[in-house]
Amino acid sequence: MTVTNSMTVKTPWHLWVVGVLGLLWNGFGAFDFISTTTRGEAYFRESGFDQPMIDYFNAMPSWMYVPWTLGVWGAVIGTILLLVRRKWAVHAFALSFLGALVSLIYGKFIDTPPPPPPGMEMMQWMPFVILAIAAFLLWYAWSMARKGVLR
Repeated sequence: MTVTNSMTVKTPWHLWVVGVLGLLWNGFGAFDFISTTTRGEAYFRESGFDQPMIDYFNAMPSWMYVPWTLGVWGAVIGTILLLVRRKWAVHAFALSFLGALVSLIYGKFIDTPPPPPPGMEMMQWMPFVILAIAAFLLWYAWSMARKGVLR
């Protein structure tokens, strides 16, 4: 008779919901990152940005690409790692949260942007929404790792 000490923890249904929704959300973030960095002003115009908003974005210091990259790609990698049940998802989401936090602090408290154009007022809250989702994904991955769902 063989005895094994390892127990298999069943994947909860909500991991798939959080993972798929997270992949859709973070996938859009990746699309936005790629489109912004490769297509620039053409992408901005297609997205409804006016010239002052385009000028503001183009004036962003180059060092801000570091937290932006961490935020976006940490989230994408974290979501993939969550879906394949790896503990490294916690680390990836921590980097993503850090990137979102630095971006929010810079954008809201260091270099405040001009007010959004009419019809886009909700965009001023988007950094807070992004940070809240990053915090949730970090907490969720940490919780799943603590419960033994992530290996």
